[in-house]
Amino acid sequence: MRIDKFLWSVRFYKTRSIAADEIKKNRVFIGENTVKSSKEVKEGDVIKIRKNQINYKIKILQVPKSRLGAKLVPLHIVDQTDKQEYELLKLRRDEQNYYRLKGEGRPTKKDRRSIDEFTDDDNDVTEDTEWGDFFSGLEEEEED
Repeated sequence: MRIDKFLWSVRFYKTRSIAADEIKKNRVFIGENTVKSSKEVKEGDVIKIRKNQINYKIKILQVPKSRLGAKLVPLHIVDQTDKQEYELLKLRRDEQNYYRLKGEGRPTKKDRRSIDEFTDDDNDVTEDTEWGDFFSGLEEEEED
């Protein structure tokens, strides 16, 4: 079976054309060698794939005849990816969700009002301190 069809059939890529594009971009290796879409895979091959900024490593146990259901995939491949790679992926996803949770989208009107209150110039703290006197003196100098 061709490698692009194999990666599609074991549900590593959503479509066969996406799998072929990733192979053309040299993100798929068998052993240490880059491959072409027409490369035939066989049982025992170890495939290294660069996807989502991590390196996956899978070993072929059995070549399927056609696309598999998700529950049948473990019968055909074994995931040999390092645990550190998955931890790295989790850290990257957590960094992206730091400010807003996924699906929250743009700030709401209430969020905008609370941001405006927080950044409002009328509630300037410097007026109540000695620094307020310092800055007020600068404004008078600039006017002259």
